[in-house]
Amino acid sequence: MQRFRRGDASAFEVLVRRHRGAVHGFLARCLGDRGRAEDLAQEVWLRVIAAAPRWEAKARFRTWLFSVARNLAVDDSRRRAFRGTPVPLEAAGAPGEAGPAAEDPPPDAAAEGSLLRPRLQAAIASLPPEQREVFLLREYADVPFAEIASITGSPEPTVKSRMRYALEQLRRRLEEMGLAPHPAGRPR
Repeated sequence: MQRFRRGDASAFEVLVRRHRGAVHGFLARCLGDRGRAEDLAQEVWLRVIAAAPRWEAKARFRTWLFSVARNLAVDDSRRRAFRGTPVPLEAAGAPGEAGPAAEDPPPDAAAEGSLLRPRLQAAIASLPPEQREVFLLREYADVPFAEIASITGSPEPTVKSRMRYALEQLRRRLEEMGLAPHPAGRPR
């Protein structure tokens, strides 16, 4: 970001390449709407461009970037709720869809994943927004708790509590759906 701020346009391309998938994946899972997530992801990058002249390295770039994405998602959700626009609960995609796939899974794992994915997505969508955003940032974007605290403006112990509650609620929801883990660690 410092290089981009000084006028190096290729540095912006590096930032986009490095963070595009994680930002889009986070927004898609928060909103449950890939199209809307794509629009907001574009807005995130427009905000990066607009903020470049006055950007200061007070926090890690990624922390700041996810703060921008989170704020846009919260604002969008509020606008949609105010207007009465329904927020779709359609599938937001698999964890690996935001970025390039490392390799295709074996057919049995792919079939099992296609059956489990909608249930997992429904369970995640049922989480309260504060828990859902912490879960998504930690598990899908691999953001450390300290950074999540900075992104959300919450103390780190609160973030960890939200994660614990999210995991407990997900476990309960998945058990209700008949997806209790086997002793070997695989779902039934």
